[in-house]
Amino acid sequence: MICEHCKQRNATVTVTQVQSGQKVEHHYCDVCASQFHPFHAEFKQEPVSIQQLLSNWFGSPTWQQQKVDEKQQAQPQPQTCPQCGFTYKRFLKEGKFGCPSCYDSFSEHLPKLFNRIQAGPQHLGKMPGAHSNIYVIKKQIEDIRKLMKVAIDEEQFEEAAKLRDEVKELEKQLQFEGGDVS
Repeated sequence: MICEHCKQRNATVTVTQVQSGQKVEHHYCDVCASQFHPFHAEFKQEPVSIQQLLSNWFGSPTWQQQKVDEKQQAQPQPQTCPQCGFTYKRFLKEGKFGCPSCYDSFSEHLPKLFNRIQAGPQHLGKMPGAHSNIYVIKKQIEDIRKLMKVAIDEEQFEEAAKLRDEVKELEKQLQFEGGDVS
């Protein structure tokens, strides 16, 4: 799309206004946008990290806002990594650690932070379709074997036999899918 004003450069800025109840859009290049809309220059900054965006959006974590106990008040220096000197406050600002030992140094803060950012402290990720099906079957086999062990411990042998048969069927299905049986 070409800039509505200069009709020379590509339009990279869209300005939406509501006039008399009607939505009106204008498309400008960066040069024209900064001439007509001085606020545009304010937004041309360095990109913000996702961690900083989340921190700005949700505010500082509540555990960070709690009062500092007397022991920490006696120590005016912030918690730092002994390996690289990275501070926890700097981690929150930048969204990444300075070295691998930072994980150990700030380990007490991480579970609460991960619970706020994602579904829990463990990242599960995604898998390609074929591999995820094999993984699901292996996980089912593992879960059924745990149930089978409980049934044997409780001397529910008929239930254990049914579970054993389920495992055999899943192992056949796993061989068909191309995964090895372990």
